[in-house]
Parts: sequence; structure tokens; C-alpha cells
Amino acid sequence: EQLVESGGGLVQAGESMRLSCKASGLTSSSYVMSWHRQGPGKERELVASIGSGGSPNYVHYADSVKGRFTISRDDAKNSVFLQMNSLKSEDTAVYSCAAGLFLRGPYNYWGEGTQVTVAE
Repeated sequence: EQLVESGGGLVQAGESMRLSCKASGLTSSSYVMSWHRQGPGKERELVASIGSGGSPNYVHYADSVKGRFTISRDDAKNSVFLQMNSLKSEDTAVYSCAAGLFLRGPYNYWGEGTQVTVAE
């Protein structure tokens, strides 16, 4: 089982970025999919999660990203996405995707992460 993130990089504050996570060796539709981040000197936090294929309308967002980030999934592509708008410097972190059975965890499978850097 493998999760591979892509789409990270350097952006200016206020801009947008879209992260992708592709699963292999597991059927993403069977899992809750999620995005997490760990900023410099900070603990890892759950950013957003979305219900499994049968309940895609169940979503959870951290308060810090509500209204700015949107999680979505395309089970035909075994993928989950994170659209990030109005980015702030405090969004700078390594973003990782994960798969599990519950919206708020725990999560069984993790990607290695992709760096997102937001410059002022």
C-alpha cells in the first residue's frame, strides 16, 4: 500500500495551490482519506478529511483552514485532493495524506509528504 503526494512548492501569500495524493495497492473508495500537516517546530495536525466512497459528503476541517481549503476525492483515479486558497505564511508545512476508517483517525496508511512554503 502506498500513498504519494504531489503539487507542493513555493507560493506567495494570498495565492492558491492544489495538492494531489494517489493511492496504490489499496482501494481509496474503501477508506476515509485525509490531509495532515506539520509546520516547523509544530506538531502534526489534521487539516481535512473526507468520508469513504459511500459517504463522500462527510467532511471535517481544522478551524484554521475552514473556508479556505477544500478536500475532494476521485475514487475512479484512486486519488484525493486538497485545494488551498488564500494561503498564509502559517500554512507553511509538510503536507501528508493518509487513509483510515474514521474521519478523525486513527489512520493506517501514510504518504511521505510534500513541502508547501508560503512566502509573505
